Amino acid sequence: MEHVIRTRKEDEMINITEIIREDVRKSGVKEGTVLIFVPHTTAGVTINENSDPDVVIDFLEILRRMAPKSGNYRHMEGNSHAHVKASLVGNSCTVIIENGDLKLGTWQGIYFCEFDGPRTRRFQTKITAC
Repeated sequence: MEHVIRTRKEDEMINITEIIREDVRKSGVKEGTVLIFVPHTTAGVTINENSDPDVVIDFLEILRRMAPKSGNYRHMEGNSHAHVKASLVGNSCTVIIENGDLKLGTWQGIYFCEFDGPRTRRFQTKITAC
């Protein structure tokens, strides 16, 4: 399944857990895996804590320090920092499906990560039964 998401900030993390959970429910798969894939070079996907919003704030702040917007980059588009952040985070993750639901930890959520926004983005899910 493909989803379109509109980001609102230059960098942000958007909780997409319920979208993924709905894809799993619609698929009817009770046991298997779901792959979440982001087909962009300046965005990614990750699993992290979804209980305390400060975790997301801290995560983005650390990434900003690791790959600051202004730097000695050679890439001429002005978004080298976004490419670096996306590579650090990754463009896919896989979650186990058990009893028709995502097998996430108590505090885990799935996040779409924007690093060159705001933009209209896409992400895809592929559900496989075991």
